[in-house]
Amino acid sequence: MFANRIAIVTGGGSGIGRAVCKLLAKENASIIVADRNVKGAQETIASMTEGQHVAVEVDVAKLDSVKSMFELVNKTYGSEEVATLLVNSAGITKDGWVIDMKPEDFDQVLDVSLKGTFYTTQLACKTMIDKKKSDGGSIVNFSSVSAKIGNMGQANYAAAKAGVEGLTRTVAREMGKYNIRCNAVIPGFIETPMVETVPEHIMQGMLFLTPLGRKGQPEEVANVIKFLLSKESSYITGAMLQVSGGLFL
Repeated sequence: MFANRIAIVTGGGSGIGRAVCKLLAKENASIIVADRNVKGAQETIASMTEGQHVAVEVDVAKLDSVKSMFELVNKTYGSEEVATLLVNSAGITKDGWVIDMKPEDFDQVLDVSLKGTFYTTQLACKTMIDKKKSDGGSIVNFSSVSAKIGNMGQANYAAAKAGVEGLTRTVAREMGKYNIRCNAVIPGFIETPMVETVPEHIMQGMLFLTPLGRKGQPEEVANVIKFLLSKESSYITGAMLQVSGGLFL
């Protein structure tokens, strides 16, 4: 499905990002597994037996770090090649009540989840346009159910993910003429290291509100992302697709 395509997956060192990397590799994509935790990125690559992949340490909140990641594509695959698939799954949480939240905790979450998504998306679009790729490209961002209704203790995270949705729609409008599509997934409670930090009594309440009555698996989100990256979704852009078991219908 993705033969001769290069995909950048931020946050690829664990959780949903790792599941995306493994699935795209099975579909013959070459993966730049990007993560602040380079050991996690290397472990992701070790779990993939297909294709030529590269682990890169990147802090998406820093533009210079993101630029270095894109330069790595040229060094690894040749100056004529370009990453035409991008998955922005990097994100962090710094939870706390609004009245207690430290400004630096608010800033850090927005820097990674929102500004980081902007940096990688901007450079991906510039590169694809400069290389005049006729088949365009596809970008998938990550929102959250927290952005849909707000979530107690997550003013920073909810604000960042709401911003990602606005960014996604705008990129879809601006880049459509270049055949570059931009969509977002909205995961619910998925079995990942981030969700493991949710207190049990809160998790049980969320599962009660979820029609399917369970947490999702990273692979279930990865399958949706594969669809949005592929030509099978060639007439879909600017969409926000909830993968949440029906939570917050």
